[in-house]
Formats: sequence, structure tokens, C-alpha cells
Amino acid sequence: MARPEFHLFVCTQRRPDGHPRGSCTAKGGAALLDAFAQALIRRNLQGRMALTGTGCLGPCQAGANVLVYPGAVMYSWVEPADAEVIVRQHLLEGEPWVDKLTPSELW
Repeated sequence: MARPEFHLFVCTQRRPDGHPRGSCTAKGGAALLDAFAQALIRRNLQGRMALTGTGCLGPCQAGANVLVYPGAVMYSWVEPADAEVIVRQHLLEGEPWVDKLTPSELW
């Protein structure tokens, strides 16, 4: 695999129901991972972008969370419909999507 231009880490942490930190899977993390995969496939970006499901990224209260490298840009409260916007605006056009950036007090 060639070095990717961007690497997206999508939290798919699963915790038991009622866990005090919650989990990104309960907030749609698995569906979000699939939405990013489909967005990359539709644009034929699999060779340019890497996508990885991860454990906890930190701000569980703000999940589902996505971390993008390079740049260490974290998005929170991300929903599957947001994947297309992040791919287009951030990865292809170079402008992080301000509306979904994780607040500095959380990360």
C-alpha cells in the first residue's frame, strides 16, 4: 500500500449499555465507519486515503468521533451523512469542516 495522503480513524469503541462514558458504537460508530468506506469507494480514493476503525479516541461524550491525520483534526458528533462532507471538504478541498470540529475543551 502506498503512503496515504490522509488517514481517518473512526471510533468504534463498544461498551456495555449504561457505561458512564458511553460508546461511539452506541452513537453510530459502526455505521459511520461504513459511511466513510462507501464515500471513499464512490470517489475511488481507497489508494489515497486510509480508513481504520479504532477503540476510544477520548471525548466519549461527544461521539461518534473521527480523527484525521495529518493535522490531528478531530471531529465529534459525526453522523453517517457527514462522511461525504468531510471527505469532500477536508480531504479533497483541504478545509476542515468547522461545524463538526471537536471543541478544544474536550480535546
